[in-house]
Amino acid sequence: MRSMPGPVAVITDSTACLPAPVAERWGIGVVQVQLQVGEQFDEENRYDREEIIGHLRAGTPVKTAPPEVAAFFWAFQDAASKGASAIVSIHISGRMSETVNAAREAAQQVNIPVHVLDSGTTGMSLGFAATSAAKVAAAGGQATRVIDAAERRFRGSREILYVDTLEFLRRGGRIGAAQAFLGSAFSIKPLLTLKNGEVAPLTRVPGQRRALNKLVDLAVECAGDQEVEVAITRFGPDERDLEIGGRLRARLPHMVDSTLVDASMILGAHLGPGAIGITVSPV
Repeated sequence: MRSMPGPVAVITDSTACLPAPVAERWGIGVVQVQLQVGEQFDEENRYDREEIIGHLRAGTPVKTAPPEVAAFFWAFQDAASKGASAIVSIHISGRMSETVNAAREAAQQVNIPVHVLDSGTTGMSLGFAATSAAKVAAAGGQATRVIDAAERRFRGSREILYVDTLEFLRRGGRIGAAQAFLGSAFSIKPLLTLKNGEVAPLTRVPGQRRALNKLVDLAVECAGDQEVEVAITRFGPDERDLEIGGRLRARLPHMVDSTLVDASMILGAHLGPGAIGITVSPV
């Protein structure tokens, strides 16, 4: 009698901003992207968030780097040793990071099928995709169904970002088409999105309050009449995110769930302290 194939394992990277309880509940492996702060170089989860914010505000050089190929290899090997029949590995846009290439290199060294997906996005657009994939895998779905679930989710999701300044994106070389906003007056606040795998401009709004109002308006517009999950992502403690959450709940009758998450320190290093993002993801 032939034995049934094992489950499909789902792995992502730390830019997915997945809260640890969510990753643990659905068995999602999270490979850590790396940070260099001054002379210190380590995986991002080994740094203190408030210290990183302090370094950014003080002008200390904070750089990011993809995981080592070995980190992916051991994550894949661990999944295989636990009986996985295949792995679906979903990652930050290849136009923003070499992370997906490191995963592809490691995949060639593993004895079970590893399907590496470039999500073309990051943040909770990636997080929602990994979670949807893991739910299908937990229900016994084969690799093709797991991949379909991930792709449907990250292709349908939208990231809308508020940043206090574009300076941190400029420093990190991730500014993309948003460089057109450089040189704006200090009081003009940029709203950004992710398009074609990189940061892109949406609009400029005078003043922080108006910019945050516009952030909510754009999220409501993106959701339309669809059933959506929404995530509010922050980099640093901030009471504004609670207000934004309340306004979204009041204006989105078809919102099936909302969550407040801390931005990956990798993303925070590029967006800067005070950044707030809204992810709108049709379910």
